[in-house]
Order: sequence, then structure tokens, then C-alpha cells
Amino acid sequence: MTDDSGDHPATKYKRVMLKISGEALMGDQGYGLDPPTVQRIAEEVQSVHDLGVEICMVIGGGNIFRGLQGSAQGMERTTADYMGMLATVMNALAMQSALESLGIYTRVISAIPMDQVCEPYIRRRAVRHLEKGRVCIFAAGTGNPYFTTDTAATLRASEMSCEAIFKGTKVDGVYNKDPAKFDDAKRYDTISYDDVLAQHLGVMDATAIALAQGNNLPIVVFSLDEPGGFRGILAGEGTYTIVGGEAG
Repeated sequence: MTDDSGDHPATKYKRVMLKISGEALMGDQGYGLDPPTVQRIAEEVQSVHDLGVEICMVIGGGNIFRGLQGSAQGMERTTADYMGMLATVMNALAMQSALESLGIYTRVISAIPMDQVCEPYIRRRAVRHLEKGRVCIFAAGTGNPYFTTDTAATLRASEMSCEAIFKGTKVDGVYNKDPAKFDDAKRYDTISYDDVLAQHLGVMDATAIALAQGNNLPIVVFSLDEPGGFRGILAGEGTYTIVGGEAG
């Protein structure tokens, strides 16, 4: 397994947070995990890890359980959110398995302690893992109900001193309207945090955007369906939108 960064070509960012939805792991299924899709995403992460970039990850749980949907169906919101957090642990373990099959040391770090399956979140220990070239997958959100995994990703990215959040989606950036429905949808190369909020563009929820803005943390929105897209952006290529940062 590879456990150190060594000498690598220069990249735009040295430490990044990759945020993906739980739905991204479903493939063409309507529910759950699709192992070939998990493996494909792991290979994307490997290609960036091979550049010597330190990688944090947060994966949503919507492919298994979504707290808001549960509460909408009459379940108490706090209980539903905790169930959603546990779903993210399952996804994190699946991604860990896929990454380690590729020879990448990986740690799943949970905001809710469950010592038999993953580490508890201790900031200094997590930073040390990153420095040693290990991929850190942060699970169970922030450990609190009423916060999304977008907010958890922004919080952990700030705590880990990441230089950017990479938000992997089904489209290659932020558009002024849904490109799947409107042929005249316009993609932004850069856009400010304030414009994302004012136009309700749905990049992340308002809490996550505000936290990113407060810490001057750029959000790079790109297509996870584009093979090599993650690595390409770090090498200065590809199509994407930067929220904040240079756009701020």
C-alpha cells in the first residue's frame, strides 16, 4: 500500500475535501450501493492521491436513508437525522474497502463513536493521518441532528485546513438553471457565495455556504461522472465552477 506522498508534480491544491452524495454510489440502482460505481469513484480518488494530494472525504447517506424524508413521513426529526448519520458510516466503510483494495491506506473517522468499526473524531490524529498520506473519510456528519453532510464537509474541511472543497455532482459546474431541463442554461466559471445564496442555486445548503464563506474556503463544483475529472482539475484542466475563492 502507498502511505507516503513522495515526489509528485505540482498541483493547484495540496489538501482537499471531496464531498459526494450517497446517491452517487447507487449507480443505476434506485437504492443502496452499486459496488462497481463505488470502485470507479475510488479509482478517481486514487488518481488524485497518486499526485501527492492529501484527501479528506465526506459521503452523504441519501442512498440508504435521508433524515428529512424520514421526518416528512412522520418520524421524529432528531431520530431520523441520527439514522441518516449511521447511513453515512455504511457508505464510508464501503469506500474504505474500495480504496484499500487499490492499495491506499484509509481511515474512517466517525463523529459518533463506534470503536469496533471506525475511529472517533480527534482532530490532531486526523491531521496526522493526512500528513502520512492516508485518505480520511469523515462519517456520521457533525454528530448533531439538523446539520447536513454538506455542512459536515465544510466544517471538517475548515478544521483540517483544506484548501478547497470539491463537490462532485452529476453536472460539470454551477448553472443558472437546470441544464437537464433547459437548453439555454448558462454555466458559471466562477460565482460568489452571495450570488449562490441569492439565486438559490442549490450548490450546498445555506449553512454550509456561510461556513465556507466565513473561512474563505472555495467550493469547486464538477462532474463526478466525467472520468478523470477530479484529477484533471487539480492538474489545471477540465470544466468546473469555483464558488468563492477567486470568485469572491
